[in-house]
Amino acid sequence: MTWDWEKLQQRRQRPVGPGPNLGDFTERVKEWRHLRPPAGRWLVLAGVLLWLASGIYIVEPDELGVVQRFGAYHRTTDPGPHYHLPFPIEKVQTPKVTKIQRVEIGFRGSTAFVTQGGAQIRLVPEESLMLTGDENIVDVQFIVQYQIADAEKFLFRISNPEKTVKDAAEAAMREVIGYNKIDSALTDGKLAIQNETRALMQRILDAYESGIRVVAVQLQDVHPPKQVIDAFKDVASAKEDKSRYINEAEAYENDLLPRTRGEAARLVNEAEAYRETVIRKAQGEAGRFTAVLAEYRKAEDVTRRRLLIETMEAVLGSDTVHKIIVDTEAMGRTLPLLPLSPGGQR
Repeated sequence: MTWDWEKLQQRRQRPVGPGPNLGDFTERVKEWRHLRPPAGRWLVLAGVLLWLASGIYIVEPDELGVVQRFGAYHRTTDPGPHYHLPFPIEKVQTPKVTKIQRVEIGFRGSTAFVTQGGAQIRLVPEESLMLTGDENIVDVQFIVQYQIADAEKFLFRISNPEKTVKDAAEAAMREVIGYNKIDSALTDGKLAIQNETRALMQRILDAYESGIRVVAVQLQDVHPPKQVIDAFKDVASAKEDKSRYINEAEAYENDLLPRTRGEAARLVNEAEAYRETVIRKAQGEAGRFTAVLAEYRKAEDVTRRRLLIETMEAVLGSDTVHKIIVDTEAMGRTLPLLPLSPGGQR
């Protein structure tokens, strides 16, 4: 700052009185009124330049720039350097639109007093206890993953995005669990429950125009309430025993029936073979008898003698029959012989 050196010199040359007076004080005030800052215009210009430069901003690759003019939405900018009118005319927000965010329902993982699956969590039963379609209570803990789909709606249509997502997720899960049975929720229906909850939750958030896209709904733990978990374990054990007995019975059936069918088929085949043998043998005997009868009718005496000889050969020609041939004349002079040999035959 520049000073009026002449007036200062005059002030210094004045004699100093014994005490202050009002006239000296008034003159001093008038002297200071004449002071002016050096290059004041340059300072003002520098301030204006700094104010204008405050409108420069950079949007990161995972962000979008949402510019507000006098508090209202004006435009959206892509990643890179941009400029907006300085505050208070315009301001910018840069939400991370590619970041996957998560909400925990039924538990909290940050502070914990209960150990579950190797991780410490804090249970929130007022969120996790739900009623199933068959009027049972089940404890459902799950995670929702989401990201920003529309930055404008995300910033200006909902006031508390995380709470909105949590409330929508809890409402959707309760509805889906409400028309599923407890066995489905505890066993093989978990994947369908996750998909149905995600779809219903997305419809709810779209109705709110939240600008949020639900990426995934993941069930962390589904179990009966701890007050009845022992009874459910007994029921599950009984069902496992039932399935085991059924499997054992089916295995026995699958082993017994083929063997029985095979044995029945063998007996049928043997019976058919025996029938075929008897029929063929009877047919052969009948054919032989018919042939003999035809020969007998041609020459009865010769045929009768031949049949007698063949019959005698069949009877006497056996190795098991011991025989003694005696002349007719000698038979009258001999005594009958008894079969006294050890074999009983002669």
